[in-house]
Amino acid sequence: MSSILVVCTGNVCRSPIAEGLLRRALGRRLGDEAPQVTSAGTDGWAGSGATDLAIRAAAERGVDIASHVARRLEPGDVEEADLVVAMAREHREHVVALVPSAADRTFTLKELVRLLDGLDLAPGADLAAQVGAAAAARRARAGAAADEDVADPLGEPLETYRAIAWELEGWIERLAEALAPSARTDPADGAARGGTG
Repeated sequence: MSSILVVCTGNVCRSPIAEGLLRRALGRRLGDEAPQVTSAGTDGWAGSGATDLAIRAAAERGVDIASHVARRLEPGDVEEADLVVAMAREHREHVVALVPSAADRTFTLKELVRLLDGLDLAPGADLAAQVGAAAAARRARAGAAADEDVADPLGEPLETYRAIAWELEGWIERLAEALAPSARTDPADGAARGGTG
C-alpha cells in the first residue's frame, strides 16, 4: 500500500488537521485502496495530543483528531513515504536535508496542488507516477510561487484555527481530486462512474 506523510513543526496543529482531512478525502474516493496517511513534526512534540483548538476546528470540518498523538519526524518516516506533503517551505527543506533522496517526492501542499493542476495525467495513474510527473514539472518551471505556506495557528485564537482548517480543506480537496478523480466518464454511455467525493 502506498503512503503519504504530512509534515509541519510540532505535529499538534496543521499536520494533524491535514492528515485527517486527506485521509477522509482519499478514503471517500478510493475506499480500501486509499494510501495510508500519517503525520509528523520537524520539532514534533512527541506524545502530545493535538491542541484543543485544532481538535475543535477539525471537528467543525467533520474530522475527528481527538486521538492524535504527535511524533517527531525521523528519517525512516520519510524513507517509507511515497509522498511527503509539507505545510510550509521550511518543512520541505527540513525533510530534504534529513533525507536528500526524498527531494523529488517532497512538496508543500500548495506547490503540489498547483503542479498537479497543470498536468495531463492518464486516468488511473498511480501515486508514484503522479509524484514523478509533479517533480518533473517542478524542475521545468522557473521560480517558486510566492505563497507556498499554510500559516501556523499555534497560540492564536479559535477563529485562526478555523481559518486554517478551512484553507487546508480547500487545498486538500483539490489534491485528492487530482490524485483520485471522484468521477470518470464512460465513453460508451457518457455516464459518470465512481464516488461523488
